[in-house]
Amino acid sequence: MLVFIKFLYISFLLPPGLFIAALAYVSYWLYRRNQRGVVPLVLITAILYLISTPLVGDALMRSLESRYTPPAEVQGDAIVTLGGGATADTPNVHGKGHLMGFAANRVLTAAQLYHITGAPIIISGGQVFANTGKEAEIARHILLGLGIPDDKIIVEGQSLNTTDNAKFSKQIIDERGFTNPILVTSAFHMDRSVQQFAKFNISVTPYPTDYQTNTSFLFEWHLLWPRADAFYNTQLAVKEYLGLAAIRWF
Repeated sequence: MLVFIKFLYISFLLPPGLFIAALAYVSYWLYRRNQRGVVPLVLITAILYLISTPLVGDALMRSLESRYTPPAEVQGDAIVTLGGGATADTPNVHGKGHLMGFAANRVLTAAQLYHITGAPIIISGGQVFANTGKEAEIARHILLGLGIPDDKIIVEGQSLNTTDNAKFSKQIIDERGFTNPILVTSAFHMDRSVQQFAKFNISVTPYPTDYQTNTSFLFEWHLLWPRADAFYNTQLAVKEYLGLAAIRWF
């Protein structure tokens, strides 16, 4: 019974399910009155429904996340970790500012890799907007709190996008004489990141993390429920595909 109630409020009382149900009702209302515009509205409703389900959102994400897998044995002389967003003034154990989920998972993986390799961590991420945090500095404080020595943390705080990540990381890699960098970023973001670093003649060992979906597919009925997180996964995947299509220019 509780599962059914949860299904109802997730599917019909919360966005995007609320909007899908409203569009479906309007489509039915127009159909009963033989009004124009029923077919395109039904198509729009169906598309919105599909891209709001985990069945579609997870499939799109999985198509990106499956392109690279973490190596069984990782070796490298630097761990380049890409940013993924931060808050500016939220209270933290050490100072202010928190990393968003994507960035936090990347930094945690970088810390784990440090304990395996002993390689210094290059944190690449600047302050994108006035109300977002100085990401590399926030990540540095978190890494210090996790026991990473200060002299093993290299802050690159100029980057505003993935192209910048590659460009400014390249300068550090060349200045410090690193030859085998490990690249840490979200699995869905890895393909675009590798290609951006290749544009700057940087060969990396990809270490994807921050997976948004399971690697294997198992159908369950809840995959057909429209949900906000599934819609967000679809949005992220489409953004990555657009970025991959435009990578030769940007």
